[in-house]
Amino acid sequence: MSELRGAAETAVRQCLALESQESCAIVTDDDRVPIGEALYEVASEITDDAVIVRYPPGETHGSEPPEPVAAAMAGADVVLAPTTKSLSHTRARTEANEAGARVATLPGITEDVFTTGLDADYESIAAHCEDVRAQVADADEVRVTTPAGTDITFGIGDREWLSDTGIVHEAGQMSNLPAGEVFVSPETADGTFVVDGTMRPHGLLEEGQRLTFEVEDGLVTQISDDEIRETVEGAAEDVGDAAYNLAELGIGTNVAVTDLVGSVLLDEKAGGTVHIAIGDNAGIGGETEAPIHLDGILREPTVYADGESIDLPTATDA
Repeated sequence: MSELRGAAETAVRQCLALESQESCAIVTDDDRVPIGEALYEVASEITDDAVIVRYPPGETHGSEPPEPVAAAMAGADVVLAPTTKSLSHTRARTEANEAGARVATLPGITEDVFTTGLDADYESIAAHCEDVRAQVADADEVRVTTPAGTDITFGIGDREWLSDTGIVHEAGQMSNLPAGEVFVSPETADGTFVVDGTMRPHGLLEEGQRLTFEVEDGLVTQISDDEIRETVEGAAEDVGDAAYNLAELGIGTNVAVTDLVGSVLLDEKAGGTVHIAIGDNAGIGGETEAPIHLDGILREPTVYADGESIDLPTATDA
């Protein structure tokens, strides 16, 4: 437990700023108990109104937790959810926020990712988010290129750039932890993006391994990888073209993440990377609902906002 203590302190005290008069629910599952217990230990030292709620792992990301878990979330001032499957895009999380809870989800978190991603100064990460967002906020068009072959242009339209800072101090706010990204759900996109970092189901790609995606009018039209293509095709049987939606463009701002480790949750936050996602974006400022949200991380990107290259935060800025 001791090796998890520092990360738990950062999450509870800095990111969520739990106070003594507040209630706190730690929501975990059978496969994430040590992380849940580390968070509960810190929370229970701050407030007498802390609980830990445990349930069997969900079947898929976005699966609703059991009703008693949802009730605990909605009844708390602060919720931290280290779970195997993500609670980010669930009614339980939405209803907890609507009830005024501050929520941090930690989907698919492992002990290594927990200690690495939360060994950071989140006030500094928030400042990096503010800097990146200021550079892209007014752009009509954003272009991303990489040495691996990415060249894709996004039409932002009226969509708003959002920040995932990890600082969750206001009622009704939520964040992923580990955090650190600025992201948007573009209205359209055209070009090619080549994933050479991390992407499910492969994890961290081997040196020289490339996953190539062709995009036209905001839809992915070609996928080089058989497993990912089959996943998207399976989703398309239920929702049609929504499964092929170019859902997200994200820029990592967590300068404490110096190496990709194979966890999408952590690697998409790494400073100096870009991630692009396919599928659902209804919960992040878009209008498309789909049963998938597949992020791919790109190394060494150059990002242009209306033709001007922007400064990306990297580990040297830590």
